[in-house]
Amino acid sequence: MALSTDFTPLSLAVLPRRKRSLLKRLLRLCLIALVLLAMAAAAAWWLLTYPGVTASALPMAAQPLRGTGGASAQRLQAHVQALSENFPGRSFDQPAQLDMAASYIHDQLKALGTTPSRQPVLVDGQARYHNIVLRLGPQKGQPGSDAPLLVIGAHYDAVRTNGAAAGSAPDAHSHTPGADDNASGVAGLLELARMLVAHPPSQPVELVAYTLEEPPQFRTPQMGSYQHAAALAYAGQPLRMMLSLEMIGYFDDRPASQRYPVPGMTAIYPSAGNFLALIGQLGHFAATRETYAQLLGGAQIDAAGTAPLPMRALSAPASLRGIDYSDHQNYWRLGYPALMVTDTSFMRNPHYHRSTDTWDKLDYRRMAQAVNAVLAVALADPADPGQGVVPQAGDFLR
Repeated sequence: MALSTDFTPLSLAVLPRRKRSLLKRLLRLCLIALVLLAMAAAAAWWLLTYPGVTASALPMAAQPLRGTGGASAQRLQAHVQALSENFPGRSFDQPAQLDMAASYIHDQLKALGTTPSRQPVLVDGQARYHNIVLRLGPQKGQPGSDAPLLVIGAHYDAVRTNGAAAGSAPDAHSHTPGADDNASGVAGLLELARMLVAHPPSQPVELVAYTLEEPPQFRTPQMGSYQHAAALAYAGQPLRMMLSLEMIGYFDDRPASQRYPVPGMTAIYPSAGNFLALIGQLGHFAATRETYAQLLGGAQIDAAGTAPLPMRALSAPASLRGIDYSDHQNYWRLGYPALMVTDTSFMRNPHYHRSTDTWDKLDYRRMAQAVNAVLAVALADPADPGQGVVPQAGDFLR
């Protein structure tokens, strides 16, 4: 028998003409669907991961810091060590310990020649807790003072693990020391304040150390960040953005040290947990892209010859596990754009919410690079006043 040269799929040549035509159309539709699916996947990859974003030029106010090293690893370590060791049990059930931690933050800011304030945080109608707030930048009537506000915050409370026995003092076994979570973010906030005092921003910047981020207040109006965001919203304060510094000190160069909330993300993101992450939700795509470029630009502040800290960005639905696990969630609730800067928390750090979350586990050199990156965002040129977001009445308590 002669060898057939017709290799048409499914032997279309032997089918009746009508069926053959129908099957060909079906195959074409499948091919078109596959092409569209590939295009959609490529578009999603571009939207979610921000490939090709290049570093922004260093802002004018930051130019004197170029190549100097900027943030001090030694100061960061001293703050983390003080917060995690000197105030054990800085949790909602130990208001005295929380108040001493708040006083430490307040005194450190005051020593810079600034005037921080205490914002009462009501729990069951009582104001036993406080946010520490510092406003920097141009004063009212000065150039740039009408630019929308940038808020940078970090929570200073730590999680309770087992609770302290009656009549006994809290310790590292009843309450986590909270070095990475989140003394690291507060130390970064204090170091930012030091550099912003020396190099004033050209737009209003508010630094906030929040109380009561951890359970049982988490996701409730009793969170310090919720009450701060609500106060801004009720005052009609236009906001450029809020940045949450949530665990910024743990880095791991080992392969497979980084985990992700969705299988397959290692095809796009690094296997090693040695990068800083910028996390936002899909609706804040433009703000995330701009901030990512500014963070990358902050590498110019690092000491000359220092390898840049790797950074990655992600925009995802708010329902993705972990994407709203910090104080920025409350600004979302009230209609404000907000992003999280993080070492990815429990996706990387095995000491998360454990008694082993101690100051000696952190990488202060790379932590200083992370602070430099955030400094570049804080020192960016003022935005158009019209670009700020003011929540409408319908945005409250969504």
